[in-house]
Amino acid sequence: MFGFGRKAEAPVEAKASAAGRVAAWGAVGRNVWSPRDGASLVKNGYGGNPVGFRCVRLIAEAAAAVPLAVHGPDGRLAVHPLLDLIARPNAAQGGAAFREALYGQLLLTGDAYVEGVGVGLPAELHVLRSDRMSVVPGADGWPVAYDYSVGGRKHRFHVGEISPVCHVRAFHPTDDHYGMSPLAAAAGAVDVHNAASRWSKALLDNAARPSGAVINTGEALSNEQFDRLSVELEQHHQGARNAGRPMLLDGGLDWKPMGFSPSDMEFQKTKEAAAREIAMAFGVPPMMLGVPGDATYANYAEANRAFYRLTVLPLVGRVCEALAGWLSVHGGEAVSLAADKDGIPALQAERDGEWRRVAEATFLTDAEKRSMLGLPPLAE
Repeated sequence: MFGFGRKAEAPVEAKASAAGRVAAWGAVGRNVWSPRDGASLVKNGYGGNPVGFRCVRLIAEAAAAVPLAVHGPDGRLAVHPLLDLIARPNAAQGGAAFREALYGQLLLTGDAYVEGVGVGLPAELHVLRSDRMSVVPGADGWPVAYDYSVGGRKHRFHVGEISPVCHVRAFHPTDDHYGMSPLAAAAGAVDVHNAASRWSKALLDNAARPSGAVINTGEALSNEQFDRLSVELEQHHQGARNAGRPMLLDGGLDWKPMGFSPSDMEFQKTKEAAAREIAMAFGVPPMMLGVPGDATYANYAEANRAFYRLTVLPLVGRVCEALAGWLSVHGGEAVSLAADKDGIPALQAERDGEWRRVAEATFLTDAEKRSMLGLPPLAE
């Protein structure tokens, strides 16, 4: 009961998403599993498809080779513990190997998980396999834990004020907890490309020529004669090692070879079209993969620059933003991570032009020029 003339204390405002409870309805306290079969996508689109394999390796290796810079409130930092952590995340991996694994997981599954070991700023960082990780959402829709399962064993990472796991997620329009990988979008093209490869392999197994027909111009064959003929054709006339071997037929049998049909001739074009679709889903210019077809870019150098601008740098930026926010909470210091564009040879021409424009700006001070170029301030 309040006294006369006294104002009631305003309730403390809770900052939370109004849609959080709706998103978590029906999933409170239960694991939310990804709706796609990630293992099959990785097996068919990465382990079983050369175009998907090369796209992932090309992007992950290029992104891992991009040098990173640490920025504080006053600009770029030349010395910081985070720089040492990035250079050597753990005892088993260097910085490039760690980042390649991180980018690879994000490209293959749409999700990447990093575990921090230690109190405060982590002493070690480890990339966890996305196919073994599942999100446990709370009543408000936000993750309250992450379960890491291997075989029949499970370890739960509890999310308190500071999460021990950094979850980097690609955009997914219909999933609140998991991202969508380029492989999911390219799954149809992967199936077409793999089917065309199997057709080519079957053609080679049949002496690299289309099949024919054995025509019986005499009496009908008994079941025993038919089975013996099938076995002889398979053993003595199929496969590359039997190419050109003459066929001996008796009993009124005749061999009529079949030529390539127009649909057979279109298989290679279909395979090339599927390869271009896979490359398009990953954001890799087909010219860089050696896929024939329409040349979107005038030359390889222009395609390489577009590859870095449109695919590599956005991926690096997404991962750096997530890691920096997570590590800032751990270290108790606001820092940011960004790609050092001066260390990317493919963008050197663009950076030279930017440096020249900034250097010729007479209305800027030296300190402002260094800040615009992402350089640390000069020591006084």
